[in-house]
Amino acid sequence: ITDYFVIASASNDRQVNAIVDEVEEKMRWAGHKPARREGASGHRYAMLVDLRRCIGCQACTVSCAIENQTPQGAFRTHVNQYQVQLGDRVTNVLLPRLCNHCDNPPCVPVCPVQATFQRQDGIVVVDNTRCVGCAYCVQACPYDARFINHETQTADKCTFCVHRLEAGLLPACVESCVGGARIVGDIQDRQSRISQTLALHHDA
Repeated sequence: ITDYFVIASASNDRQVNAIVDEVEEKMRWAGHKPARREGASGHRYAMLVDLRRCIGCQACTVSCAIENQTPQGAFRTHVNQYQVQLGDRVTNVLLPRLCNHCDNPPCVPVCPVQATFQRQDGIVVVDNTRCVGCAYCVQACPYDARFINHETQTADKCTFCVHRLEAGLLPACVESCVGGARIVGDIQDRQSRISQTLALHHDA
């Protein structure tokens, strides 16, 4: 624990890098897997995206940027558009992108200061009062869902708008989705809309 706090007070990049290397080595040998903390242990939040309903309007991208005040040109969610050839015809495919809040997130154990952590309800968040901006988590994410916020100089990503969820509201992207493509909810609750939708299409 001491090492983590020393990093925050290191006076230059060389000190930070040396301490990060030392902590990483300790974590590697200890088989470190940080414990989940905060959030409610009886819940597991997830998001379902129905690609048939996404129209590529980018309302989710805009509402997320406004809600979370991300820097210009940096997005926590966006919709990619691809052209795919199927036989003799070409079709457009729309693919919404955001943090997957993995069950075993690779971004968490690489953080040398435990600024990135997974809550007990499955949501992966960043404590930017601890983050040193090393970008290890950015490199570890296989979905390219993280970036360094150049205003805060810390890692940034989708949090399912956890501040809204805790107030009983939907994430900004879900609330603004024109086609109703995004569903967020507790998959531990079998009566939730997301659980019922997953059950309905389980064999699809």
